Amino acid sequence: MGVRDLIQTFALGELRQGLAVTLRYFFAPKFTVRYPEEKTPASPRFRGLHALRRYPNGEERCIACKLCEAACPAMAITIESAEREDGSRRTSRYDIDLTKCIFCGFCEEACPVDAIVETNVFEYHGETRGDLYYTKQMLLANGDRYEAAIAKARAADAKYR
Repeated sequence: MGVRDLIQTFALGELRQGLAVTLRYFFAPKFTVRYPEEKTPASPRFRGLHALRRYPNGEERCIACKLCEAACPAMAITIESAEREDGSRRTSRYDIDLTKCIFCGFCEEACPVDAIVETNVFEYHGETRGDLYYTKQMLLANGDRYEAAIAKARAADAKYR
């Protein structure tokens, strides 16, 4: 330790430097966002609340291939399938446990018919664990509610592919 370091230590140089930084930011303009009145823009790649989509004729898109269930690293998706009278296969049960979900988007990427999507909706909550367990009917309701926003996001995303 040299003489210069010794003088710096006794003169409290580091303390003065820290206080200078504090004073500089104390008088700088603040960047506080008053949520929920003000909202920051979300990334177009944001992955939020799940939704099951339907075709324009009202039929559900999911063909029960179970690729999303296999791709899910958190094992948050449970699917059971049943055969219809016309011979096609559809889901009889499609559940997502959002307490397990890590919102990776693998389910969305694995789906060959674009049935499961993660919307840009982040304003949802659950009072209990059961509130974050989404059934097929709840996921279809999400898809119906946010279909316009989902279609708009898909169209914007198609420009970048």
